[in-house]
Amino acid sequence: MLRITEEEELKRKASLLKRIPLFSYIDPLSFDLLATSSETLTYLPGQTLFRQGDAGHEAYVIVSGVAEIITEGPEGVISIATLGENQIVGEIATLIDVPRTATVVAMEELTMLVVPKKTFFHLVKNVPTFALEVMCELARRVSHTTVKVRELYDDTETAQSTD
Repeated sequence: MLRITEEEELKRKASLLKRIPLFSYIDPLSFDLLATSSETLTYLPGQTLFRQGDAGHEAYVIVSGVAEIITEGPEGVISIATLGENQIVGEIATLIDVPRTATVVAMEELTMLVVPKKTFFHLVKNVPTFALEVMCELARRVSHTTVKVRELYDDTETAQSTD
């Protein structure tokens, strides 16, 4: 059996983190905090990372693979988005202490970097470029979701007018 030492694991994780553009702006101390406090997890296709309504105590960065973001409402399940490499998910519940706003499911084998809330907040507070990148990602998501809702609304109106 091959055993990986803690130091080897930390080096492997640091190498992984350096490939993620979101973390390229982080100062060495914050980078060390991120490397030591985060965890790498792998999900198989169809596995759920978290469910809509769950408490959120961490954010996730997709290292490899694709995840589907779905929401459940009175009309059923709606696919909101698919996210891939280097994108962040789960940050909303982490930032504002609300239940998870959507369910996230692995569409293919998915490797995620799990960033604890305390570390995520440290980065947002102490690395302005990181905070700006997170805000830009949130703005892109709001824009995408607005278009998606408009399309769903238009489809519903069209279906009702043809009945």
